[in-house]
Amino acid sequence: MIMPAPFFPSKAINNIDEKPLSREEFIDALVQLGKERYHSLHPFHKLLHTGKLSFEQIQAWALNRFYYQWSIPRKDLTLMARINDVKLRMEWRQRVIDHEGDIDGNGGISRYLQLCETLKLDIDYVKSCEGILPGTRFAVDAYVNFVEEKSLLEGISSSLTEIYAPAIHKERIAGLSKHYEWADDYALAYFKKRIGQARKDVEFGREWVINNALTRSDQEAVLGAVKFKTQVLWGQLDALYYSYVEPGNIPPGCFIPQDFKLKNIQNDKTA
Repeated sequence: MIMPAPFFPSKAINNIDEKPLSREEFIDALVQLGKERYHSLHPFHKLLHTGKLSFEQIQAWALNRFYYQWSIPRKDLTLMARINDVKLRMEWRQRVIDHEGDIDGNGGISRYLQLCETLKLDIDYVKSCEGILPGTRFAVDAYVNFVEEKSLLEGISSSLTEIYAPAIHKERIAGLSKHYEWADDYALAYFKKRIGQARKDVEFGREWVINNALTRSDQEAVLGAVKFKTQVLWGQLDALYYSYVEPGNIPPGCFIPQDFKLKNIQNDKTA
């Protein structure tokens, strides 16, 4: 019986005896992954950034994306629990503060909820995560599980998609501001703030990974972790496209925007 391939990438043993990539080659390999696999290339993002999504489709995107935003501190705290080095743990703690805020709670999650508020979503409903797509939940939970189950090197490496994040944030801000009247500074505050935060995070994370991926096998594990993360991001957009663009099959119990017209809406009454 042929067993299916494991969901989580494993270290590439075929390269274990090969010479490690140089620093420049390793960085180039990471950059190339973004050019080939980052979710900026996804058709859903192309529609979003060029003004071709309806208000209701953007509502669905924002609501589902909140589960990812809310889960980032879960992922980071899971990782921190495995870190023995105090300096590294303190550095990573800042990521949690960036998302959740400090004493006043004014962090990235609260700024993201400004987008949801602007889009006239019920904030309690957004926070409940009751209406998110199964594909969103499975992809995001797989990311948290990956960080818990894989090596520390792979867990930290999975965050290196931040290398590509500033560019998509700029593209998103420009595209939404140009095409949608509601896209003001208040609505886009999260993305504007993340440009600087992502640069800071990736500078530290990239250097840590480069300095700790000492063998070719380690480097392949790093690249595998980044590939996995790009799949997590891509999978979320696949679910959104399938449900709210084409063919328009919204799973039972998931968010159905008001006045949203699709032929194939599946809800609790018709399931």
